[in-house]
Amino acid sequence: MRALMRRWYSVLHGERWFPHVPLALALAIGGVLLLRLDFGADWRTYLYGMLDGHFAVRPQRLPGLLIGGGMLIMAGGLLSRSRLAWSMALLFALTGVTSLLLGQARSHMLLAYFVVMLLALFIAWRQFDRSSVAASTLFAVTSVVMLLMYATFGAYYLGGDFDPPITDLVSALYYAMVTMSTVGFGDITPQTSETKLFTISVIVLGVAVFATSLTAVIAPMVSNSLKRIVTQKGTRMKREDHFVVIGSGSLAINTARELARRGNKVTRLLRAPPEDSDSREMDIVIGDPSSTEVLREAGADRAEAVLAMLVDDSENAFVILAVKELGGTARTVAAVNDARHLSRVKLAQPDVVISPQVLGGELTAMLLSGEEVTPDFVMKHVFQRKDEAAGV
Repeated sequence: MRALMRRWYSVLHGERWFPHVPLALALAIGGVLLLRLDFGADWRTYLYGMLDGHFAVRPQRLPGLLIGGGMLIMAGGLLSRSRLAWSMALLFALTGVTSLLLGQARSHMLLAYFVVMLLALFIAWRQFDRSSVAASTLFAVTSVVMLLMYATFGAYYLGGDFDPPITDLVSALYYAMVTMSTVGFGDITPQTSETKLFTISVIVLGVAVFATSLTAVIAPMVSNSLKRIVTQKGTRMKREDHFVVIGSGSLAINTARELARRGNKVTRLLRAPPEDSDSREMDIVIGDPSSTEVLREAGADRAEAVLAMLVDDSENAFVILAVKELGGTARTVAAVNDARHLSRVKLAQPDVVISPQVLGGELTAMLLSGEEVTPDFVMKHVFQRKDEAAGV
């Protein structure tokens, strides 16, 4: 069943649209359903009126309006596989579940819909791995602005239940900023259960949104800086028509060294900085080999060939799939370290499968048994091309 699913995934070009497109549509539909539940068919009127400065919305309906609107915005972010958009979509879906459980408008069908969406987001978290500074900054600003709107308008609507009462938007904005930042001067205090619960929600959401936003914006900047520091001693070259060798094992090291010795341009892709002195003189990229962003940085889409030579065979298969997702004309080579994984790696359809370690036991047995070892036998069992593998 898994092999059949992978085959259909490849036939339908699932790497281009699954699972981010279905999840984005599901999140947008969930936002619309939540808005219709709270406001009926006229939810657009309330949303546009709020954006224009007409605040004719009851406090009880304000959370649903902001949660539904946030889902519509974050649906666009899921289309770009943004990690921050995934985090905020998870937060909005969880908040939607809480709103349906505690709010006046309840729908068991919509509650089940959001629970299923939460599970789907959790399952697909590995697919949302893009964390550019521009995208992270955009969604961080959007999240902070929406939270600020929720806190300001909520304080303004509930102003009569504070001491002293909040009677203008400036005072509401002041209270929102003081509460969101957890400063709490104490000059304005909630007096009723409703305002106390509202203040608690602002504090919890403020800490979550600020922590997520700062992490999402700062992490790519720090990561890029560390990569530049780590690779600044390496040889810089134009990454085009070159060989990308992935892995830190002996097979990857020797392959990269022999390719370079023959005058080829070589880029090594590693998870951690290399320890051998020869590799430090090569062009090096540090990062997750199965990430399309890291592979694009290594020039895998413009390479002559990409060689996946990691110790873990499943990671080699994922690297081949990620390279195919990038497009380009690079040939793909996958190393297999365990004979039991040979058929599974072939499902990724690399151009060449290299299995020198798999052959070791068979060669040893043949030599000790006095059988003849021919060059054709070695080449056939060590290097298996895709057309040959298809006939196996």
